[in-house]
This record gives sequence, structure tokens and C-alpha cells, in this order.
Amino acid sequence: MTAEAGLPDTLRDLPGWAPDAVELADLELLLAGVYRPLTGFLGSFDAAMVIAGGRLADGTPWPVPVTLAVPKELTAHERLVLQDPEGVPLAVLKVAEAWQDPTSQGWRLAGPLEPLRSPAHGPFHSLRRRPDELDPVDGPVLAVAAREPLHRKQLGQIRQVAEQLGAGVLVLPLLSGEHDESLVRALLSVRKELPDGTRIIPVPLPSRGDHERDLLLRAHVAAAYGASHLLAEQEAEGTAVPVVVPEPWAYDADVEIWRPVARIEPDHVQAELTPERLGELLDAGEPVPDWFTPPGVAAELARARPPKHSRGITVFFTGLSGSGKSTVARGLADALVERGGRTVTLLDGDVVRRMLSAGLTFSKADRDLNIRRIGFVAAEITRHGGVAICAPIAPYAATRAEVRRMVAAAGDFILVHVSTPLEECERRDRKGLYAKARAGQIPEFTGISDPYEVPEDADLALDTSAMTPDEAVGRVLELLVAGGWVAPE
Repeated sequence: MTAEAGLPDTLRDLPGWAPDAVELADLELLLAGVYRPLTGFLGSFDAAMVIAGGRLADGTPWPVPVTLAVPKELTAHERLVLQDPEGVPLAVLKVAEAWQDPTSQGWRLAGPLEPLRSPAHGPFHSLRRRPDELDPVDGPVLAVAAREPLHRKQLGQIRQVAEQLGAGVLVLPLLSGEHDESLVRALLSVRKELPDGTRIIPVPLPSRGDHERDLLLRAHVAAAYGASHLLAEQEAEGTAVPVVVPEPWAYDADVEIWRPVARIEPDHVQAELTPERLGELLDAGEPVPDWFTPPGVAAELARARPPKHSRGITVFFTGLSGSGKSTVARGLADALVERGGRTVTLLDGDVVRRMLSAGLTFSKADRDLNIRRIGFVAAEITRHGGVAICAPIAPYAATRAEVRRMVAAAGDFILVHVSTPLEECERRDRKGLYAKARAGQIPEFTGISDPYEVPEDADLALDTSAMTPDEAVGRVLELLVAGGWVAPE
């Protein structure tokens, strides 16, 4: 964790740290001045006050705790170089406080930031701007903070509200790390359908999982970029700029246009395309109707969510040693190759240990690292439309959930629990591992001296003591065919 590349000589000996995705977004917005009056990451008292009442310790309204998590060993340093995921140094944190989060017990560092360079990671970075880089706009500005593409209804509502306010429009694509490129392309494709002079400025702002606080933060970001109003689906109090809720719109099937519901005869209102129905169309590879969204947006939706039969997927087997994971996983890989039509990669636990994770021990930390490596490779295979079949023990629920998140950002994830009882796994033990574990010769052995956390989110459970390997493979294939990922024979 030593920071070296691209640093002045006076900073080369400082430790370095790459924040997670949310913290990295916060860092970029802190350095850009978007989070003013904040100049760095919050300390324990400010963070507690924000969580409890939405205000900093000095009474300034602030919606979310902006904190930096670090390993305990970094809390002894007075300065820390913060880097992007590629190791490029972005800023120096002058540590004012090291504190422990009372909920997670994780360590946090607080203090002001000294910028080193502007962040340059992420898609469409050339479109990003600091607020102080924008030319001022005369008159009101309506901000639209978008996590999803804008369809014909939203485009009409934006035009209506902008006309009512006499305002220009500022679209802020909120980047979250999932399909960011597709979101920006979709918004750029409809710029011609928005008022002249509309500006599109991507902003790294992942959701915090709290709708009300997310809205308050979006309003603050909009205000920092010069907006006078924020378009949103619900009203809110205490926002940095007024929130405008648009009038309800619907598709008038009689004249085939979108317009305010109040102007449509009730029997002419066409039912809106729900997110669930939209997902079904994309999964099946069917066209998205033009009355719902412009062609450019439809193309980006299809690119971000390909049909299931060509979409990348990871089938992740988990279970005790000797449960039959490798046998079923290998049988599934062979069956898919025999059927054809998909690129298949088998990431068996033992093979991965030799090739990808050589040198790792069987400590909990190293086992978790081994699973993360498998998850990373599986996510990349999935991202490129392949089928990744993984068969590690993966005993810990939190690590399996981490892999699910990695893969889900790229495609689909199926968890198969090979639930063969421990007694049967021991009976099959050709390597004598269970006997050695019971004799104390192998420490931290899953199922004996270390726990196996049974999945509560498995898509399928297979007890190979009650079925043949071919039957187990058939059960997985049935699931993949029913889900649309594999074509029926």
C-alpha cells in the first residue's frame, strides 16, 4: 500500500489507499467542489450528527455521511495518498481523526484533502465538468438527475416543466458503475428532443439506498452545478433547490402522442409499459415499441440487457469438499459444449487454486481472496457474453454475496448449493482430508473446524447422495432452459 507512481518526491514514502466505488465518487465530488462546504471526509461527530439529524455539527444541512473506510493499519499515519483503482494518485488526505464506526466497527479516517490531479477514471470523462468550469446561464435552470434513460413520457414532462419555468435544462447522468456508458449514450441520443442548449454533465453519484437522503443529495449536487430547480417524482422539504414534481402524463392512443393525463379521454389512455414488461421484452430479444421510447434509447436498452439466450451468465456451485460440485460442474460444462451456441469456461476450485491462486493458504482471509479472484474472472467472462461455471467450496455467505454483486453488474448469476450431507462427503473422501481435519492436522477445515454457511439465496439445491451426476446436471440444465439462458434441445 505504498504510494509511488506519479508523486512528488516529498510524498513518495506515504502509504496509498484506493477507496471503494462510493468513496471514490465522493472523493471526485469533494475535489471538484460539488460537495461544498465539505473539504474532506467527515469525522465521527459530524458523521453521527448527519445520520441522526441531517446536519453537520455546526448546523449546516447535509444529507449523507461522507466517510472513508480504511484498514486499521493505516490509522497510525498522519497523511495518506488516495488513489483510483489503477493506482493513479488523486489527493493527499491530511488525517485529522481516526475513528471506529459504532455500527460496523470498521475504521474511518477524517480530514481535509490536498488535490494532486483531477480524476480521470470512468466512461465519458471528457463530458465531466467542475461547477466552476461552466459558463453562467441567465435565468432559471431545471436539473434532471437521471439514473435511467429518459423515455418519451419523461421527455415530454421535462419540456413542459422547462417551458412553464422559462428554464434551460441540465441533465445529470448519475453514474453508479453499472451500465454507465449505456446510460450516457441513451441520454445523448435524446438531446435533440430536449430544449435547445440542454447540457449533459455526468456525475459519479451511486445510490446510498435511502430514497429521501438520495433526493436531498441530488438537489445539493444540482445546486452546485447552477440549477434553480430539480425535477423529481416526489416532493421533499429542506432541499438545496426547490423540487418540481411534473404533471402526470400518459400515451393517448387515439392521437398516438404522449401528453398530460388531464387532456386525455379516460378510454384513450394506453397502459404504460411497466419496468417488468420492458424487462421481459429485452430478455426475449423483442423490440421495444416506438411509442414508449425513441429508437436510440431502445438500442441502448438492448445493448445493456441482451436477450437471455446470448447474455453472459455465471453458474456458481457451492458446497462442502466431496459434495460433488466439481463432478456436476464439469458435467454441466460438457453438456453446454455439446449443445453448442455458448462459450463455456469452467473455473473448478482445485484448478483455480493451482493456476490463479497459487501461494494462498487456507486461512479465512486467503479463502475469501481466492473466491474474489474467481468472482472477478467470472464477471469478466459474463461481461463478454460467456458462460462461467465455478465450483469452489465458498463457505461464507458474505463472500458469495460479493461475487453475486460483481457478476450481476455484468450479466446474470445463478447460485447452486450442492447440499450433500457432511456424512456422505466424509465417506467419499478419497484424499483423507476429513480424517486429517478431525485429527487436528488441518486447521480451519470447512465443515469440521471451520463453519460452512448454508446459502439462503440459492437458486437450486442438489443433494448428490440422492441422485446420479447425470440427474444433477439435468436439474441445472432444466433451470437454465426454463430461465431462457439455454435453448431447449
